[in-house]
Amino acid sequence: MLRKLSVKNYVLIDSLETEFPEGLIIITGQTGAGKSILLGALSLLLGAKADASMIGESSDNCVVEGEFIADRDDEVLRTLLEDAEVDWDDGKLTVRRVVNPTGRSRSFVNDSPVQVQLLSALSSRLIDIHSQHQTLLLSDKHFQMSLLDHFAGDNALLEDYRKRFKSYNEHLRELEDIRKNIEKAQAEYEYNRSRLDKLEAAGLRDGELEDLEQEQKLLANAEEIKEGLCSAESLLSAVPSGDGDVSVPSVMRDAERHLQKISQFVPAAVQLAERLESARLEIDDILSELSVLNSDTEVPEGRLQEVEDRLSMLYSLLRSYSCSSVSELIAVRDSLSADIAGMAVSDERKSELEKILEKEDRELEQASAALTVARKEAAVELSAAIRDSVRSMELPDAEFRIAVEPAQRSQDGTDAVRYEFSSTGRNLTDIARCASGGEMSRIMLALKSIMARYAHMPAMIFDEIDTGVSGSVADKMGSVICSMGQFMQVFAITHLPQVAAKGSAHYLVTKSAVSGRTVSEIKRLSADQRVLEIARMLSGSVLSDAAVANAKILLGESQS
Repeated sequence: MLRKLSVKNYVLIDSLETEFPEGLIIITGQTGAGKSILLGALSLLLGAKADASMIGESSDNCVVEGEFIADRDDEVLRTLLEDAEVDWDDGKLTVRRVVNPTGRSRSFVNDSPVQVQLLSALSSRLIDIHSQHQTLLLSDKHFQMSLLDHFAGDNALLEDYRKRFKSYNEHLRELEDIRKNIEKAQAEYEYNRSRLDKLEAAGLRDGELEDLEQEQKLLANAEEIKEGLCSAESLLSAVPSGDGDVSVPSVMRDAERHLQKISQFVPAAVQLAERLESARLEIDDILSELSVLNSDTEVPEGRLQEVEDRLSMLYSLLRSYSCSSVSELIAVRDSLSADIAGMAVSDERKSELEKILEKEDRELEQASAALTVARKEAAVELSAAIRDSVRSMELPDAEFRIAVEPAQRSQDGTDAVRYEFSSTGRNLTDIARCASGGEMSRIMLALKSIMARYAHMPAMIFDEIDTGVSGSVADKMGSVICSMGQFMQVFAITHLPQVAAKGSAHYLVTKSAVSGRTVSEIKRLSADQRVLEIARMLSGSVLSDAAVANAKILLGESQS
């Protein structure tokens, strides 16, 4: 329930603070007094779009705050608050919306800053605002189905069905994607298989191209290399002398001995002998390596041709596959191999999904069948309840029927609903084409009153639901609204005295001039003030004794 409402600097409302009791609350006022402004402020509190036009004449911020008492067992509401990290406070909620002169707003729940989306989510759990235009919802198929499900109490069945429906569609989309991929892969299979075969036959090795290019240079200059190695080895191994050819190291060894002999006379000869020894050892090592390199440098017959043929093949593959290196060719090969191997995996997943979908399809049929049974049983009961309620509002021959028919599978099941009505009891027709404005108001009120008894509903505001009716019909509608107040907090904004006489509390919205400005106010009426307000509604601005007497009668009847 809405326990308290505070409004500051909203349009024509300077400052307003009022408390509301439980039960049926009547709100009246002359046309243009500000009842719609009051509803607008409440809508702002519950997440409606904010803009600078809402700011009153002062330069202050606009502030709307409401204190609510929610159902302690409302797990949906509790979860919404916990997810937003807002204290539950045992179902006591203080909701505040602040709009600055630029039109930007801030939102708070129990003094915790929240996103405005949370206010919108909370609104359906706190207050149901039924405007005079909401009867248009009666022809909305989604609303019709939602209402039936609410009455049937099939939330668990519907939630189970929707989970299965979601899973089924996810698997179906995956299967469709796999089929498309398989179809595309099959169209490219032969081409990709041929490309892969060429790359696999090439026996690619990373770094091979660089090795071959180096070897090709070596082989192409093999004769010159061999000649150079032989000459170098020969020169170091044989130096002409008077006793025949001797090696360079031998000559250096002899020179070293001569220097050692004279070292006792020439001290500098010692260092020269040591340097000769070091040079001789280095030349010995060079000569040894030259001998090994020379012996190893052999050119197998035909090897140059093999290398050049291999290089030619690799260059051709690089051009064909638009690659710059063998490593890129290897990457292409691996990618093609994965694509082709993936076809087998896709085929396996395709078969697996087909089995899953076959099973889920059977389970969906069972889940939707259970929903259909629940809806058809509820449709009979709800149709009778609505019919009886509408008949009580001076449509004694009225008939109302909710037809549940097969429909294409959707997230709501495999049913379609149609609300049919006839004020005469004959030739029932779709409600959107047969009911007048007054009849629609009565039907909508009947629906709301039934839901108030059988469903867990928040506080409700009826904004001139009695539009299009008068006299005894209005009185009957007032009685229905009053009966709803036994189960929940109900606000009824009305222009009809028959409705205004119902309920336990009566509030009056007025407009007046204050310091040259027009402002709207709301106040709770005392018993005497209530008599005068209802008398005004009966007779207009000039109160007559008859109107006052009639007002007392209406109030007396409503309290008896």
